[in-house]
Amino acid sequence: MVELGKKLFFDPRLSKSGFISCNSCHNLSMGGSDNLVSSVGHKWHQGPINSPTVLNSSMNLAQFWDGRAKDLKEQAGGPIGNPGEMSFTHDLAVAVLQSIPAYVEEFNKIFKVDKIDIDKVTTAISAFEETLVTPNARFDKWLKGDDKAITKEELAGYELFKSSGCTNCHNGPAVGGNSFQKMGVITPYTTKSAVLGRSAVTKDNADRFKFKVPTLRNVELTYPYFHDGGAATLSKAVEVMGQIQLGKKFTAEENASIVAFLKSLTGDQPKFGLPQLPPSSDTTPPPQPFGK
Repeated sequence: MVELGKKLFFDPRLSKSGFISCNSCHNLSMGGSDNLVSSVGHKWHQGPINSPTVLNSSMNLAQFWDGRAKDLKEQAGGPIGNPGEMSFTHDLAVAVLQSIPAYVEEFNKIFKVDKIDIDKVTTAISAFEETLVTPNARFDKWLKGDDKAITKEELAGYELFKSSGCTNCHNGPAVGGNSFQKMGVITPYTTKSAVLGRSAVTKDNADRFKFKVPTLRNVELTYPYFHDGGAATLSKAVEVMGQIQLGKKFTAEENASIVAFLKSLTGDQPKFGLPQLPPSSDTTPPPQPFGK
């Protein structure tokens, strides 16, 4: 099932244009994100929000910045049907897969069915995404007793990270991902983004500008930062977080030590060859033009 999910994750035929795959916005060679302020979807549509990393996403309490999907399986179907992202429909995406004999055979082998449906598609994709964990960060090795795994500067950054209150939100195995917090507790966060955060799901005005706390694992790879991509560098992100969340202005030395610590959270990246995608058949619907 994981191997099937990997093929689907990389298959652009799940999009209307035939050009966009899950990996387009969650690139596994780029920390599971796309390093853009906001992702580019169908017909060059610029999305309203930064693409969160897919790495270690199984550790999140919910998926998407506003938590509207309860798990990876529910999340996997979202971009396929989003007109600004892959811009397909679930029915049409399934029809494309159903027209490809090798996919039909593989779904039959795994699920014991002749007919593919979106539930099985998202089940397979989420099974693959659950494998995208990044162990063995240098900080992990230090936690396990290797005192030489991190430097004195990184250790100082970790101590400052704790004493400053960063761990109030960034905690747990993923160093985040397990709560929703308001962006701008001490000082309002000004942003050009019209995204309101958690309140779009709960309809509770008290949840305005609350977002899922992102994981800090592999954070040096997932720039730019925040839901609006408003911080281009890790140093800037630390500066802004200190000011608006903690009411603290870090010195240049303090900022550098925290950044050094955060870089120690980069773990082993998923290693696998690109999948050999099943060839289309003569009856596979052709992709629609990507457009301007």
